[in-house]
Amino acid sequence: MKKHNFNAGPSILPEFTIKSTAENILNLNGIGLSLMEISHRSKEYTAINDEAQAMMKELLEIPSGYSVLFLQGGASLQFCMVPFNLLNKKAAYLETGSWAKKAIKEAKFFGQVDVVASSADKNYSYIPKGFSIPKDADYFHITTNNTIYGTEIRKDIDSPVPLVADASSDILSRPMDVSKYALIYGGVQKNLGPSGVAFVIIKDDILGKFERQIPTMLNYKTHIDDKSLFNTPACITVFACLQTMKWLKQLGGLKAMQKINTEKAKLLYDEIDRNKLFIPTVQEEEDRSVMNVTFVMNENYKELESQFLEFATSKGMVGIKGHRSVGGFRASIYNALPKESVQALVDTMKEFESKN
Repeated sequence: MKKHNFNAGPSILPEFTIKSTAENILNLNGIGLSLMEISHRSKEYTAINDEAQAMMKELLEIPSGYSVLFLQGGASLQFCMVPFNLLNKKAAYLETGSWAKKAIKEAKFFGQVDVVASSADKNYSYIPKGFSIPKDADYFHITTNNTIYGTEIRKDIDSPVPLVADASSDILSRPMDVSKYALIYGGVQKNLGPSGVAFVIIKDDILGKFERQIPTMLNYKTHIDDKSLFNTPACITVFACLQTMKWLKQLGGLKAMQKINTEKAKLLYDEIDRNKLFIPTVQEEEDRSVMNVTFVMNENYKELESQFLEFATSKGMVGIKGHRSVGGFRASIYNALPKESVQALVDTMKEFESKN
């Protein structure tokens, strides 16, 4: 039976990425050595590292004056590195979910944190509107997509202060105007590769604005100067990310990917809105995530929740159980998930409805 992988992360990868990485783990580009055993100082890995950085710049059309880094520690370490490097007196944060809340917690170790708005009052089921960004903040931090709660900031906002974004789960799913951001970061295990790496896109001139002693490994300048090769990198993960970016380029880039993703999301949301058994957890259509679709059983059919999960599993659906914070169901429909899998889930929902 074909499996349809809706896992939230680590998540589905393009077949191209999996096959290419597997082949090169056995024999990297025909040199007789595995990708797992080459030196990160070798010309072979340096070429991989350089190409991965260049491909990220090409796909996102990153302007000059920005660096692309591949670091370890995941997005969770970036919660600390961002304020360590950028927070002098005060930072502003938008609280839209669990990961934003964790980022806020870490920032408070380094200075004052102004939470400009929060959607906690409704279990993070919407994106706050009409908030004011303090002009005296060192930066304003947002989380572009909220995997647990199924909300997303789909447009690049304008900020009067340097804009920082955790884009872990929607990076490369659509074009972004990188020039509006001072720093974009995220774990790669949603749309880019296997776990083990965080990407950082950083405007070089945002650094060095104040005096603070920063440990070497936590200083962005360390990694900019050494092109992400200060310490031994996660070579396999970076290689896999490069393969995914090559696949994206072959598809036609981020505009083509955005069109595919929009079609997939519409297909599933339309069925949730139509089907009498289900209701979306995010009511405002403009706030609905294109990457993580969350929905629950209609109140009148709550007793069918476990039965639907069993039925969907029997049809090959993997990873659709909702996060414990929300309950119900979550379908993560990242770049690599084919439209056929979304259609299979929709067909499963229709069939279950007809039986109940």
